Formats: sequence, structure tokens, C-alpha cells
Amino acid sequence: MTTPIVPTQSGTASNVSKAGPQATPQSSELDEARKAAASSPEGQRTQLGAKILQASLDVSISAGDNSMALLYRTAIDNINELLAPEFGPNALQAAMHQDNSPEATADRILSQSTAFFDAYARQHPNKDPEETVRDFVSIIRGGFEKGYAEAAEILTGLGVMGEGSPIAAEIGKTFELVQKGYDDFLQNRLQALQEQKPDEQAPDSTTV
Repeated sequence: MTTPIVPTQSGTASNVSKAGPQATPQSSELDEARKAAASSPEGQRTQLGAKILQASLDVSISAGDNSMALLYRTAIDNINELLAPEFGPNALQAAMHQDNSPEATADRILSQSTAFFDAYARQHPNKDPEETVRDFVSIIRGGFEKGYAEAAEILTGLGVMGEGSPIAAEIGKTFELVQKGYDDFLQNRLQALQEQKPDEQAPDSTTV
């Protein structure tokens, strides 16, 4: 909950100057509001969530759909962070206003993160192809798992992850779907590499 900003009784220049040469009435009032909000339980929760969601997301994480949005965003943010050294910031584009079911959330995480494999492989032309696939999946899986842990920590702090909680069930299902998706992606890529290799064990039909 945002603490209302109470205007000062006097708007004279002398009152403004007390804030210092760098301050403005708006920034001073905003700082006071933030301090007041931080002293309340709601403010502390907001600060915790802002570490992951950022203030601009304006997401209420007490509702089921928005809890899934939180999981999605933390996963995407952390995958972005791990891809940033090679692809720059915000490599993945995260959209918040969409279907936040476990299946849809998992599908978006998988499709957006695995889509970078070809670009990743091109940046490592001298690496063994199988190693390239394994390293790439390890990177995006690690980002997802970190994002999941951060989302779960926030939701646990809000008391919505207790036994029998539908929110816990939904993000747990999403976690399983994404992990399976990464396993399938890895297996399919490795299988494709095996099929591309010449069959050195095949008997020579020209020999007697």
C-alpha cells in the first residue's frame, strides 16, 4: 500500500532550499513516502518484491495469476542476466499481460530461452557440439532455477505457499514442466547430433 504524501503547509522558497541544492520538493516528498512505507509490513513486502519485479511492474503477488507472473518474470530476469555477457541486457522479452497458467508460463520460458541456442552455438564455433548443447542448457536452466527460488522466497514471505496452497501447486507444476522441457530440448539436440555423424560402425557393403 502506498502511503499518501501529505503536502507541507508552506510552499515558500526558504522551505525548498532546506532540502539541499540537489533536492526538489517532489524528490523530498517521495523519499519521505518511501521511508514511511518501508516502516510498515506492506512497505517491507513491497521492497522485497521490488528487488525482483522492479517498481514499474506494479504486480500484486497475492493473487494466483500474478504469482505465476512473478515466477515467469524472475525466471526470465535471471536467464537474461546469465545471457547478458554474450547477448547484452534483456535478451529475452518478458510480457506480463497474458495467460499465466502453469502450462503457458512454462511454454513461454522454454520457447524464449531455448530460442537463443543457435546464436549461442555460433559464438562458440570451436567448441565440441555436444558440449555446446550441454553448456547452453546448463546456463538457461541455472537462470530459471534461480528465478524460481527467488519467486518462491517472496511468496513464502507473503504466507501464500503453505501446504495445500493452489499457488504453491501452480508454480511447482511450472517448475516441473520447465525442467522437463529443458531435458527434452537437451535430449533432442544430442540425438540430432548423433544422427548427423557418419555411421563408422556400418559394415562396408563392397567387402566380401
